[in-house]
Amino acid sequence: MKILHTADLHLGQIIYQNYERTDEHAHYFAQLEHLCRDEHPDALIVSGDVFDIQQPSAATWKAFTDHFVHLHQLCPGMHIVIIAGNHDSASRIQSHNAIWKLANVHLIGTPPPANFASEDGWQERFVIKTANGYIIALPYMTGERTSMIQALLDYVAADNTDNKPVIMTGHLTVTGCDLTGHDLDIGNIRTQAADSLGKGYDYMALGHIHKPQTIGHAADCMEADVTYPAPVIRYAGSALHVSCDETYPHTISAVDIDRHGGNVRIRQIRIDELRHFYVLPSDRSSFTNAEDALNSIRQFAEENGSGYIRLQADQATSLPSDFTQTVYSIIEPYQGELRYNPKILWTGSQTNDSDENVKPKFEVAEIQQMTDPLVFIEKTRKQYPELDMDEVREAFVEIEAEMKRMEEEESASRKKK
Repeated sequence: MKILHTADLHLGQIIYQNYERTDEHAHYFAQLEHLCRDEHPDALIVSGDVFDIQQPSAATWKAFTDHFVHLHQLCPGMHIVIIAGNHDSASRIQSHNAIWKLANVHLIGTPPPANFASEDGWQERFVIKTANGYIIALPYMTGERTSMIQALLDYVAADNTDNKPVIMTGHLTVTGCDLTGHDLDIGNIRTQAADSLGKGYDYMALGHIHKPQTIGHAADCMEADVTYPAPVIRYAGSALHVSCDETYPHTISAVDIDRHGGNVRIRQIRIDELRHFYVLPSDRSSFTNAEDALNSIRQFAEENGSGYIRLQADQATSLPSDFTQTVYSIIEPYQGELRYNPKILWTGSQTNDSDENVKPKFEVAEIQQMTDPLVFIEKTRKQYPELDMDEVREAFVEIEAEMKRMEEEESASRKKK
């Protein structure tokens, strides 16, 4: 059985609050299409975080539709399996499942129910049977579901009388993986042991961690072509560099499995990024004054004209209040090809790290799912000892009342028209 494994597309991402990445994703999909035509896989697996936010724009949904319809047209016999990640709306992904099946695309958004054992035939919604093997598709779930996962594996085992390969896909963090590139200053990432994923699969196709890696094979997990005995757990990595911290190559995994319990061959196909990420100074030193930093940006712009840039500066460096605006003025003539990350990498000793000791830590998914700003303020109030929560709550009540009044006036105005 042959599959192509990718993950973490983050369609619709607005990076550094300024730059949309539609052309970068189109460049990625052009490579994916070429690969599908050349490889003729049984399935293409997308292991979650299809979108960057849970309510993507209509334009982003159209891009999703266009890309995957075209993939189906190029390879109509290829199954496309897409699961929801923590960035996606599970219910929205699931609601499109029925219509997409007509194009041999399986959208799995919502996980099995907690009382799965009492429901007959529930396994059929999460198992895709192909001519050459099985795919168990599980979307993002909070907490461990070992018994449920094992029930699915047992269901497949009972049907797999021909010893065909078994692939499972999920969106989670396995203990011991390399988290390089994930911003752990703003949150923790909840992990679970590999043993909690059950027994009976040959290849576990994971998403969520952006660095390509094979669990338990740190020394050679970035090799272009390597074979392991089953079972194998692998992160395909994100489609694009989602931030400047992701300095490693990004790849698509082409996976061949000869039989159930046999050998798993993994070939990594390097993704060519439309815009690369750079840290200035390029010699890995740090700027000590604003003038040198601005001159370095000017020189980089003249020599390259395209890419994402981020600065590294010493903690003692004093930057003027209009520094960021000056940078934007320098790169403006390049019409969006040259892009700036205003989050500077500071080096040297902290002058005052007392605030660091009271910074709260969140599970990243917890932050993403917060809908009430007061909840976040409550959880971070220790950082602001003079903050009066009663005053904050009153302010929010006033804001909500004002917004309601404006909506009523607007509604009344429309009715008059």
